[in-house]
Amino acid sequence: MLREYTLRLHSIRFRAKLGASHSERALPQEIVVDVELTLPVSAFPKRDVRRDAVDYGAVADMVVEVGGAESYRLLETFAARLIDRLLRETPALRARVSATKLRVPTSHSVDRAVVELVADRD
Repeated sequence: MLREYTLRLHSIRFRAKLGASHSERALPQEIVVDVELTLPVSAFPKRDVRRDAVDYGAVADMVVEVGGAESYRLLETFAARLIDRLLRETPALRARVSATKLRVPTSHSVDRAVVELVADRD
């Protein structure tokens, strides 16, 4: 008997105006997002038909739409808005979002900044 159903999308890439300073937000930066959705077993496709499954493309579209919807100062704000939308518009019981900013303006060498949020459906 099937006990768990998880969908993961790795490295959804898009450009967004995201950063604490005006100069950071002036030019779109590459953002990389991983999404993990814990789905109810009842959402598992009964047949080998695409329309019976959670639409991977629609999930990726949500990521990019939320990222491009506005200019964000904080990676945390973007991740919170995304996780809210994923729980609203998919059957997920739990969502995990990892948002990565590849250019981090600090006085030290930093390869990337990552914010990860996990939320459960109420």
